[in-house]
Amino acid sequence: MKQLYILLAAGLLASCSNSNKCSCGCGCNAGESKTVCDKKSSDSERGVYQIADKSQTDIANYPVDEEGYIVLFDGKNLDGWRGYGMDEVPASWNVEDGAIHLKGSGTGEAQVEGGGDLIFPHKFKNFELQLEYKISKGGNSGIFYLAQEATEKEDGEDVYLPIWQSASEYQVLDNDNHEDARLGIDGNRQSASLYDMIPAKPQNAKPHGEWNKAKITVYKGTVIHGQNDENVVEYHLWTPKWKQMLKDSKFNPDGDFPCAYKLMLNMGGDNHEGYIGFQDHGDDVWYRNVRVKILE
Repeated sequence: MKQLYILLAAGLLASCSNSNKCSCGCGCNAGESKTVCDKKSSDSERGVYQIADKSQTDIANYPVDEEGYIVLFDGKNLDGWRGYGMDEVPASWNVEDGAIHLKGSGTGEAQVEGGGDLIFPHKFKNFELQLEYKISKGGNSGIFYLAQEATEKEDGEDVYLPIWQSASEYQVLDNDNHEDARLGIDGNRQSASLYDMIPAKPQNAKPHGEWNKAKITVYKGTVIHGQNDENVVEYHLWTPKWKQMLKDSKFNPDGDFPCAYKLMLNMGGDNHEGYIGFQDHGDDVWYRNVRVKILE
């Protein structure tokens, strides 16, 4: 029996050796990395991130149409655009028949080599974004806004967090054929919804292969999603209700994405401004007539 106690004690010491030191005060599991173990410690050690300081596109170089909208995409090229966390446009994005097109990889969010989310790298604050989108059969994508390029430390190096951890997402989906349409709550993963939080009502998306109109308005914290000429979502950032919505979602502070909670709680950062982006979810999707009006 004495030998058994000695063996047990040795095993416990090994699981929290200097190479895998546990700072949580509760013991760490055998085989668990120090990074995982440390995430069990105080809240102050979770959700640490930095905002990348990257150059922005000068919108003064873009045409303004007769209605006062800045034309971000002219139907010909992706000048000024780039990948999230990148310096160039990912190879999976191109221009096809006057539209921005993602050639799907069929791998979901895995984002194979040459893939990645596409952003227009200018931070907008109060604005109205208008565009049209078309999704493939069974397709999934999304429109991000007020996004940040945020990084966290991983093994001593800066690694970009996924864009969805810093931004609201206007869902783009084939409601009839993608399983996400039947997940979530009350249809809050269907097209034009505030993804996983507020369902778009009425749900008026057209079927896959047809063009839909999308409009996103952000003004002093009030956000409105429009789809096919109807307002379908309204919510208010930086309010107690917004904070509660985050706590009730997958972005909650005690969940798997502590950085996301902090980033989204103060959506847009201290200046309440951020990037517009299109999601690479591995499925073919098209965007066209992308324009934005600055709201003073």
